[in-house]
Amino acid sequence: MDSASRAYDVVVLGAGPTGENLAERTRSAGLTTVIVENELLGGECSFWACEPSKALLRPVVARADARQVPGLRHAVQGPLDVPAVLAHRDKMAAYWRDDDQVDWLNSVSVDLVRGHGRLDGPRQVVVETADGPVPLTARHAVGVCTGTTTAFPDVPGIERVRPWTNREATAARHVPDRLIVLGGGVVAVEMATAWQALGSHVTMLVRGNHGLLSRMEPFAGEMVADSLGACGVDIRFGSAVAEVVREGDEGPVRVILSDGETLEADEILVATGRAPHTANIGLETVGLTPGDWLTVDDSFLVTEVPDSWLYAVGDVNHRALMTHQGKYQARIAGAIIGARAQGQPLDDGKWGAHSPTADSAAVPQVVFCTPEVTSVGLTTMEAEVTGRHVNVVDYDMSGIAGAVQYSDEYVGKARVLIDVDLGTVVGATFVGPGTQELLYAATVAVANEARVDRMWHAVPAFPTISEVWLRILEAYRDGALSESPRR
Repeated sequence: MDSASRAYDVVVLGAGPTGENLAERTRSAGLTTVIVENELLGGECSFWACEPSKALLRPVVARADARQVPGLRHAVQGPLDVPAVLAHRDKMAAYWRDDDQVDWLNSVSVDLVRGHGRLDGPRQVVVETADGPVPLTARHAVGVCTGTTTAFPDVPGIERVRPWTNREATAARHVPDRLIVLGGGVVAVEMATAWQALGSHVTMLVRGNHGLLSRMEPFAGEMVADSLGACGVDIRFGSAVAEVVREGDEGPVRVILSDGETLEADEILVATGRAPHTANIGLETVGLTPGDWLTVDDSFLVTEVPDSWLYAVGDVNHRALMTHQGKYQARIAGAIIGARAQGQPLDDGKWGAHSPTADSAAVPQVVFCTPEVTSVGLTTMEAEVTGRHVNVVDYDMSGIAGAVQYSDEYVGKARVLIDVDLGTVVGATFVGPGTQELLYAATVAVANEARVDRMWHAVPAFPTISEVWLRILEAYRDGALSESPRR
């Protein structure tokens, strides 16, 4: 060991929500812990993703909801106050300062080294800081929590035109008159929703023909596409981009499609996927390939590295790319690292519950657009592909008393999947205003393998949209359902 090396029980690379939670959990287990970060503590979620994007979307969704309320809709027909929206966004992103996060880290007694951290062999990390390299040694574990970055499509010229990624889209200081969005997933949908409402003419170019939000139930993407189209968003499916060119340093972007058509915009947002942030963290020094996703077991140990010391937690392991799942994984991994360091068996009852079952069975997700889309567990297609025999129960939410109170023009749909053999809820999708408030109940039902015969005794309050659960159970009882085939 280098004589200047600083030794800790645990070294964590990356101080986003996942890294912060992992560091806090290992420290609370009594292990000395240091976290390494080259940017702002709080990471992508706090400064360039979850927090600022939802700050941009909140007034958009609130205005859309208000426009459906009798006695209120005429008062909210005007445009959004763009400077006020952007100011609120700045506040929610803490003005891109991480002072509060530093204070929190100090409060839980986790050390911080600012700089670019790289693995340098087993249990070794070297951090390039402004004052020179700082070598660190981990007695028990190194946790890689470096997350993801934008995956650029293979389109000539795309990186030369200085495109927006999620970072530019959530931190922009002006509203482009024309915005082209490449992609049809969550980031594409949310940012198209936000910037259209703020005044941009938005064109979405979706390479495939499977609709928006293609990993969710098809009706969800269809309802969102209808809503965006009604707001003036031009959605083009099956649109392959052949080349992208920007005229000068500040000129417009020209997008040449494969059929020869040319589109022009002031900015172009790349929202076609994510790539692991592992290209420059020294993976080659421990026998791994830079730029790859890190494959882990259910304790988040990297399976290709011997001696049980390297963990990969959060988006970087490609299990479930969402902030809340990264934090969930961090809680489990922190407890496991603590147990292993103290020689405690993982199956003694105390630690046996620490396995990431939600990564495959109960991953909740909200798409903050209009209408809102929420889901947890299996989709119909996933159930079919995996051979799960399910009943599919659909319900039009517009007739629920709580929905009518919400809006006399409420449009929404629910789908719940019930395992035919076990009688348990294995998936749920809700689309409509306010449906994010239904999601935790659905997540509890899926995670706890709730039996339908017991759910009759979970009484929803009247009049709320949670009464949809009662209507779904009634539809299930009355046989208003379809079955997925066995495979």
